[in-house]
Amino acid sequence: MAAKKKTAEAANAKIKIQYYRSVIAFPKTQKEIVHSLGLRKLNQVVERPDTPSMRGTVAKVPHLLRIVE
Repeated sequence: MAAKKKTAEAANAKIKIQYYRSVIAFPKTQKEIVHSLGLRKLNQVVERPDTPSMRGTVAKVPHLLRIVE
């Protein structure tokens, strides 16, 4: 029973991602990564599922995004 509760909590885990630096003068692929996360304006914060793939996406552009706790 306790194992099911832990997996349910892990499935609902969220991370907050903040867009804190402009994509001007950065490659188009990095602009697309930021845009694909739903970030449009500087200092905007979005909530996304805490999955390895989402953390990997943020890790591609650590100079543009940060994870807010």
